[in-house]
Amino acid sequence: MILLRQIVTVTVLGLRSLSSRGGQSLVVVVGMALAIGVLVSILSLGVGYIKMERQTAAPGRAVILTANADLEGLSTISRDVASKVMAMPGIGKSANGNPLADSEYYSGIRINRKPTGTNLLALRGIGRQGLELRPELHIVAGRMFRAGARELVMGIAAQENNNLNVGDKVIMPDGEWPIVGSFTTGGDLVEGQIIGDVDTLMSAEGKKSFSSVTVRLDGPGALDILNHALAENPALNVRAERQSDYYERTSEDNAAFFRVIGYAVGGIMALGVLFGTLNTMYSAVAARTEEIGTLRALGFGGAAVAISVITESLLLALIGALFGESIAWLVFNGDHYAFGLVLFDLTVSPGLMGLGIAWALVVAFLGGLFPSIRAARLPIIEALRAT
Repeated sequence: MILLRQIVTVTVLGLRSLSSRGGQSLVVVVGMALAIGVLVSILSLGVGYIKMERQTAAPGRAVILTANADLEGLSTISRDVASKVMAMPGIGKSANGNPLADSEYYSGIRINRKPTGTNLLALRGIGRQGLELRPELHIVAGRMFRAGARELVMGIAAQENNNLNVGDKVIMPDGEWPIVGSFTTGGDLVEGQIIGDVDTLMSAEGKKSFSSVTVRLDGPGALDILNHALAENPALNVRAERQSDYYERTSEDNAAFFRVIGYAVGGIMALGVLFGTLNTMYSAVAARTEEIGTLRALGFGGAAVAISVITESLLLALIGALFGESIAWLVFNGDHYAFGLVLFDLTVSPGLMGLGIAWALVVAFLGGLFPSIRAARLPIIEALRAT
């Protein structure tokens, strides 16, 4: 209890003297705000990417790709193979008895709508079962494209990010295609895409193979049944993967890339803040030498002095981290970002903010550790003679 009272007393005295050391203290606050703000901003890319991918995934759906393709855009499935796949067991049936399966086409399209240059967006072709397989897709303006027509609908995320409106036209290889409607899918990956009739799109781009087949699974064990049936016909050269697993797998690779960049940049900046904290806290100890000597002469222990120095370092870092995270949240949270063909929102989540604070406190602890030891070991006689 005595030690606790000593720690509180010495810490309060140290904090009261911050006004006389404002410039030095500001170095820690500003440096930490920059380091944590940049770290959180970059990591928000990975958090937003994973969140978007997981929102897209439906465990009751499966995506079928060619056996050697890891991504939808790298897969090619002929019409003959697609028709055979749809007849496989494990696929659910609609009310009229037809398989709940849809052959889809996936590619990219360049849209020159921004002053910054040409944007690349994902272009998806769906067939007659596409809407039944995606009940989350709702038209919010205009109408749905007509089967066989050279028409497109655009997700609201892609619409906002590219300054496109219903009635505008997109240049395709065979001419201009009007955007006849916009849709929402609850903030998932598809909301950042352009969708049209699969056969018409493939004809316009001169393609003869689908990219994937999306199916509704017929119960919990249906995926194993489906993959077993596909494996019994190796000539098909395709495999089925639960959609939730597919997006989890593909999102993790890109999220890992964002984390590496974030930690690398944040680590370099944190190293600079660490040295800045060391210099600041050494200066703080030097400025409080007489005060520390007086307190030690009055019976205050070295541990109380050391803990007060570390507490001051942690408090300055916490203020800087909260300021940096607040700026990152205000500027980046919810902002659209395009990574290749994928459009998603940056997400500064509570967990990410907690990580930033933890990162700041670790740096601050290391930066205040050696100055605190110096303060605790300061000879009383030498400290009293410092003035």
